[in-house]
Amino acid sequence: MKTKIFTILFFLTLSISAQEFYGKATYKTHRKSNIKLDSTQVAQNPDLQKQLEAQMSKMFQKTFELNFNRTESTYKEDVKLNSPTPQASNGGVMVMSFGGGGGSDLLYKNIKENRIANKVELMSKVFLVKDDLVKYDWKLTGETKNIGTYTCYKAVYEREVENINMTMVNGEAKQVTKKEMRKTIAWYTADIPVNNGPENYWGLPGLILEINDGNQTIVCTEVVLNPTKKIQIEEPTKGKVVSRKKYEKISRDKSKEMMDRFRSNRGDGHQMQIKIGG
Repeated sequence: MKTKIFTILFFLTLSISAQEFYGKATYKTHRKSNIKLDSTQVAQNPDLQKQLEAQMSKMFQKTFELNFNRTESTYKEDVKLNSPTPQASNGGVMVMSFGGGGGSDLLYKNIKENRIANKVELMSKVFLVKDDLVKYDWKLTGETKNIGTYTCYKAVYEREVENINMTMVNGEAKQVTKKEMRKTIAWYTADIPVNNGPENYWGLPGLILEINDGNQTIVCTEVVLNPTKKIQIEEPTKGKVVSRKKYEKISRDKSKEMMDRFRSNRGDGHQMQIKIGG
């Protein structure tokens, strides 16, 4: 009888321990930018192109934290290490970012329930994007490499995407959409048994430590498992609730609105074209 009771308590302890598994992973991101300028002012200052590229590169170098347990996670920018947003440059050219609110954004993933809740600030308005998890048809390659002390395995996912560029030519804002095939390469470790990762990425038999999709690179720099201070995973609740598709349309419309406003404020007749790829 004592043996049976001990066995039950042993497996109950294991079950509780498995449920309480949690950790924190730190990621650094870098995104490629494709800026092309065509104006009289730029012709007079050939170094302007390099200056803008350097500013954009710094703007896209960010640090994020992924807090996770076995079924849930939150992904948020570490604002303490955030790079300053570039301001007006020589010749009156200004780099404009149409992304979210940076440090106030919070992405919640629930793997068990197959859903996300993404709080995003866009031009001073807060949205709560609720939708299903993005589906990834990962192909496991068997290739391995080490990231820190972890042995990682390579997985590949290919999909057709729309590459949208907002351009301004002769003072007129235009949107150019081009479809292309994009390959995403992920490196995951089975040593951390959670099928989660940075941003919207998930669905592999281990934590994703690196992502490269051609435009963006995300690399994990630190993992802390079961820290002394327990990590709380809280789903965001504030913001106007929209679907992912609806939010993408709102984001494109806001980008065009910003370009139109920029065109109105210039009123100098100069030609300019700014393309920000990715």
